[in-house]
Order: sequence, then structure tokens, then C-alpha cells
Amino acid sequence: MEADGLEWLVVPMHQLVSWGAAGAMVFGGVVPYIPQYRDIKRTQNAEGFSTYVCLVLLVANILRILFWFGRHFESPLLWQSIIMIITMLLMLKLCTEIRVSNELNIKRRSFSDFDLNYFWHWSKFTDYVQCVLTFTGVTGYITYLSLDSLLFVETLGFLAVFTEAMLGVPQLYRNYQNRSTDGMSVKMVLMWTSGDTFKTVYFILNQAPFQFSICGLLQVFVDMAILLQVYFYSYYPQKPASHTTHPASTKAL
Repeated sequence: MEADGLEWLVVPMHQLVSWGAAGAMVFGGVVPYIPQYRDIKRTQNAEGFSTYVCLVLLVANILRILFWFGRHFESPLLWQSIIMIITMLLMLKLCTEIRVSNELNIKRRSFSDFDLNYFWHWSKFTDYVQCVLTFTGVTGYITYLSLDSLLFVETLGFLAVFTEAMLGVPQLYRNYQNRSTDGMSVKMVLMWTSGDTFKTVYFILNQAPFQFSICGLLQVFVDMAILLQVYFYSYYPQKPASHTTHPASTKAL
């Protein structure tokens, strides 16, 4: 009797928690980039952010959307990918404009040059858009032809989440090269870690495709490794490693 009396409260509370979790999944992924975006805009310096992070997330989320056509998963995860793609394009636009304005004497490079030495180091935001559209068109066409293959669909899903799991690797390597985490937004990495932990638990509890859970755990591991670098290089400063810097690179998260 008492349980029936509380049902009117439990059901809407459960629904509210479900909506809150779904909203966190959709928008939570882009929150870590807000402080980084504001820092770049305020300092007019993009040296502390790796545009390869944008590349990784764009590829991962495009593949995830294509995976949805072969195996439908929860709508919040689909919307999360759409929101993340828009966010990464905005980050790319800001970083490209600032980098080019600070490198007036650097020769302009474009996507149509097809020069692998300058891949993802182009001078205009439109070149990045062309690359993203080309990748989407090619992979979309291949996916359309292969949707009947279970092996292809499952492999596509694994590639999508595995690529996203490698998100922190460029930053991890960049920090190792510099023997420092200067220029990196620690707030962003902390939000990465908390967000990826929440996301992985969400995958497990909602029985998302197994690829999501496995790669979510890997992503948390990479986040923790970056936080260990923050601690180590802060308390045990290292002599910067000498290495040749690419003339057009402005990479680090």
C-alpha cells in the first residue's frame, strides 16, 4: 500500500533522472572545450591546443553516426556526435584564424595541394571543411554499400569508439615531447576524465554496444595518464627535449 502511494513520486523522479542523464550525454562532451576556447580567444594564442584533437573527434563522431545506420543505438549518443562535430568545427575555425594571423610569413597551404607533409596544417578553415566533407562522402558511400555486412557494421562501430578513445594520445605525446604540460588546460582534462567516467558507466548501465564500454574504459585510462603527467612535470620539472618543430604546427591540447 505504501509502495503504491510512493509510485506517483518514484516514476516522475526516474523519468527526470533519465532525462538528466541523456542531456548530460548530449552536451557533456563539449563542456571541457569551453574553457579552452575562451582561453584561446582571450590570449589570441592557439599554441596550447592540438588541432589533431579536432581531427580525432571529427573522424570518431562521423564514423559513429554512420554506425548508427547499421545498428541503431540510443538517440542521445547520436545527438552527442552531431553536437561534437559542430563544436570541433568551431574550435578549428578559431585556431586556424589565430594561427594564420600569427604566421604572416608562412607560405599558404591548402587541402587541394594534396601535400601529406602539410596534412591538417592548412591556412584556411574552408580547407578543413573540404577534408571533412570528402571523408564523410567516401566513408558514407562505402557504408551504404556494406550495410548488409554484419562484420563491416561491427568493425565500423569499433573504429568509431576506438578512434575517440585515442583522443588524448596526441596530447600525451605532446606533453612527453615538451617535458611539460604548459599551455594545456588542466580544467579541460579534469572534465574529460569525469565526463569519460560518467560516459563509460552510462554505456554499461544502458547496455550500449560492447565497443562503447571497452573503448570508454581505455579513454579513462588515457585521461588518467595525462593527469599523471601534470603532477609529474609540475613537481619534477624536466629539461625540454630538443626537437624540430613543424613550421605550421600549433599542437597541444
